[in-house]
Amino acid sequence: MTRLEDAARADALAWAEARGWAHDGERDAITKTFRFKDFAQAFGWMTRIAIVADKMDHHPEWANVYNRVEVTLVTHDANGLTELDMTLARAMEDAAA
Repeated sequence: MTRLEDAARADALAWAEARGWAHDGERDAITKTFRFKDFAQAFGWMTRIAIVADKMDHHPEWANVYNRVEVTLVTHDANGLTELDMTLARAMEDAAA
């Protein structure tokens, strides 16, 4: 998997930022904190995303505290953002809606 470049990168970052993701330029990653009603909803969302991520063989960096899930997406092998990160971000957004 190769890093996103040029127009594809600009489009991906615009999509992410419009949905509350922040770009971490130092790591070339995107980050977001998802908030849920309670722990059960947060953990249920994480479980659904874990299944998607495992099928993709692309796993997020994340941490859960009560109703919050802090997520960082980056493709370590590519040292930056790839289409895998964006596909997983879209799945996260869909599951959180």
